[in-house]
Amino acid sequence: MKRRLEDHRADDGCIIPLSNLDVSDAKRFQDDSIWACFERLRREDPVHYCQDSPHGPYWSLTKYRDIVSVDTNHNVFSSEQGVAIVDVPDEHWTPSFIKMGPPKHAEQRNTVSPIVAPESLTKLESLIRSRVRTILDGLPRNNAFNWVDMVSIELTTQMLATLFDFPFEDRRLLTYWSDVAVTTPKAGHAIDSWDKRSTILSECLDYFTRLWNERINAEPRLDLISLMAHSPATRHMKPSEFLGNLILLIVGGNDTTRNSITGGVLFMSQYPSELRKLTDNPKLVSSAVSEIIRYQTPIAHMRRTAATDSIVGGKQIRKGDKVIMWYISGNRDEEIIENANSFVIDRKNVRQHLSFGFGIHRCLGRHLAELQLRILWEEILDAGLKVKVVGEPERIASNFVHGYSALPVQIAA
Repeated sequence: MKRRLEDHRADDGCIIPLSNLDVSDAKRFQDDSIWACFERLRREDPVHYCQDSPHGPYWSLTKYRDIVSVDTNHNVFSSEQGVAIVDVPDEHWTPSFIKMGPPKHAEQRNTVSPIVAPESLTKLESLIRSRVRTILDGLPRNNAFNWVDMVSIELTTQMLATLFDFPFEDRRLLTYWSDVAVTTPKAGHAIDSWDKRSTILSECLDYFTRLWNERINAEPRLDLISLMAHSPATRHMKPSEFLGNLILLIVGGNDTTRNSITGGVLFMSQYPSELRKLTDNPKLVSSAVSEIIRYQTPIAHMRRTAATDSIVGGKQIRKGDKVIMWYISGNRDEEIIENANSFVIDRKNVRQHLSFGFGIHRCLGRHLAELQLRILWEEILDAGLKVKVVGEPERIASNFVHGYSALPVQIAA
């Protein structure tokens, strides 16, 4: 028994040499064993250098304050070399405004921001509520089904189709392209080369180019394609830049909400006392939504590249070094968040989390994500639905999108 325990601890990254610890291993996210690795780094080496990984050498930031300090300093820590730990080959690189600095970043971001402005969200609320009710009413009763597919993906994909004014009957293409865009090619997998990934994403570009050509010759409307087509900041984008911004908007509008919708149901099952709190006091919904997003952390990391030499947490970061901000670890930092490893829907300072990032690249659609989650939980409570998790979640193998491919649940009639 003792030997088996030691083997398990080694597998969890608790006793292997720090110099060998690579927290970018996607398998650890898929089997949910990553937590011990991050706990150890926060305790022993919060600014950790990994010399050898499939993604090359990189720094890991695992503490809340260090992450915020880097995230809010875009002059020293640049996103222009990419925002994920994986290095995309030059021939497959697609620029987008999240990979830009001022002033171009602000010009392009401001082009699409009206669609998630407060007045726009107010208009969307009744539509979202209607769709949530339709989705919940149509779920099976007394039979197990996949919550990810029938609720999480369906709700977010309908919303994406609305934001793009995308043909509703083809909306599942948006989910497909989002999944392909965040996939790192690997031999033996469905996306086994960068060429195959680019071929699929070129189909995305072709589809949206047709929509662009329709919108640019029509009166401006409040949808993402029309906004970009009619703005001086974006109307002359090269195809690769148009595709890059499409991927950014599709993934940003899909993964945060989709995986938090699934995570919320899972966490309420794992912490039934928190579900009772919410059932007894539905006014806690907004607080619960923030806690779900913190506890899930649907985007596990963001990358920056040092534009100059600097010091972080007492460590010398050299110009050109890859710096990974592990939001998923910072959201479990006990120095900032009390009892951080527990799911507590009425905790103090519940909005004090890293899931949306900080600084100029803070998540553009964060309020829309919160709105969808809030409405979903209001409608679940109002309908008195008892959503029971009846099997283990299936997590995706990714160190970037922290999410699920399946969650078997059952609703009593």
